Amino acid sequence: MKQLHFKSMVCEASDKDPTLEVKSPFDGAVVGTVSVSAAEDIERALATAHRLFKNRRGWLAAADREAILRRAAQNMIDVAEDLAMLIAQEGGKPLVDARAETVRAIDGILSCAEAIRGNGGHVIPMNINASSAHRMAFTQREPIGVVVAVSAFNHPLNLIVHQVGPAVAAGCPFIVKPATDTPLSCLTLIDILRKAGLPEAWGQAIVLESNELASRLVMDARVGFFSFIGSAAVGWKLRSQLAPGVRCALEHGGAAPVIVAADADLDKAIPKLIKGGFYHAGQVCVSVQRVYAHQSIARNTADRLARAAESLVVGDPTKADTHVGPLIRPKELDRVDSWVQNAVAAGAELLTGGKRVGKTCYAPTVLFAPPADCEISQKEVFGPVVCVYPYDDIEQAFHAANSLQVAFQAAVFTRDFDTAIRAYHELDASAVMVNEHTAFRVDWMPFAGLRESGLGVGGIPYTFHDMQIEKMFVGVSP
Repeated sequence: MKQLHFKSMVCEASDKDPTLEVKSPFDGAVVGTVSVSAAEDIERALATAHRLFKNRRGWLAAADREAILRRAAQNMIDVAEDLAMLIAQEGGKPLVDARAETVRAIDGILSCAEAIRGNGGHVIPMNINASSAHRMAFTQREPIGVVVAVSAFNHPLNLIVHQVGPAVAAGCPFIVKPATDTPLSCLTLIDILRKAGLPEAWGQAIVLESNELASRLVMDARVGFFSFIGSAAVGWKLRSQLAPGVRCALEHGGAAPVIVAADADLDKAIPKLIKGGFYHAGQVCVSVQRVYAHQSIARNTADRLARAAESLVVGDPTKADTHVGPLIRPKELDRVDSWVQNAVAAGAELLTGGKRVGKTCYAPTVLFAPPADCEISQKEVFGPVVCVYPYDDIEQAFHAANSLQVAFQAAVFTRDFDTAIRAYHELDASAVMVNEHTAFRVDWMPFAGLRESGLGVGGIPYTFHDMQIEKMFVGVSP
């Protein structure tokens, strides 16, 4: 696949903007170049988007928005393999998983198109007392305003679909800032939307190297809705800078807990825990990280996880047989290794991994019984590390699972219905998977981080809803 070169996707921007080289996290090869925007580009983008929104007579009709999205989905189908390879090249996601992400992204665009047809309001009861006599009232939905989206690197196509697809469906002009590590998939999607008929001014993409500039984009009063996917530290800071009245959705990370009951079917559980723990080298916000296994099966669970982890192919993400690719940046490799070595020094047993593979990859790692107060037990590792903790009583497991300030998705493996229901009630999580790993997701389900893990509810129909207001009509008979 040849290198991609993107000029600025801000309307009327200069062609003389400095460029950023986008490099493969695996081998450092240049995948493409993009224009880097400055402060004046931010102002131009916001002014353009706000002007469009304020001109109500110029809003895109629902039929046009649906047609654009359906054409875009077909165009994505036509270049699906190129999209998957691009995800693997710029983001380091193994090709098998990049292909799955592309399929999800296409389905997500179609889900946005389908949401438009069910976008009705509702009737407000009238004529039920003297005050409401001779009146009728109903609601319809309108776009909330300019959408600003700031995205993450780990799903560089599908996350953008979740942020800008609903904006197109809702009729909101949008400005999207992709992660600097992986902007090419985002810019390709915006190009596809434009070729499908989306007017350029309605969908602008902006690449920024400075967090200060990102703050200027976010804190502007012309923003109607702010969508953020990324670290909690950045997300909560940006939320504090929003202008009054701006609505937002934040999606951060977690340290997903799994309860493995004494009666769990390990033959079925182990492959799912391996997938959930080492998918995209653990760089997933709901990746399996903390596995609480009953004392009677804990060592067996950990040993089987270690043997399965050792069989995974680590290396070049563009090869079809690779299971685990690189971490996104060398400093992340250093951090993960530091956390693992600190845990081992504090008493954890290293069953497999715990070492670098080449210059950019980390071996899938399984730790047994790390101390509860070490970093790897307290924070999101965002790397290919799974920890197994034995427990005697399931109440201990629930307490440990709920002990952190992050909470997102959780899981329980059991053959007993009562245990499953008990885990559902006891675990602090927005979703509890039964006999499934914590990273399970289909894109129409609600997806929400709790406490420090986020704010609001993701998932295409929920984001589509949040990017609109419900406007009421009240009429009196003449």
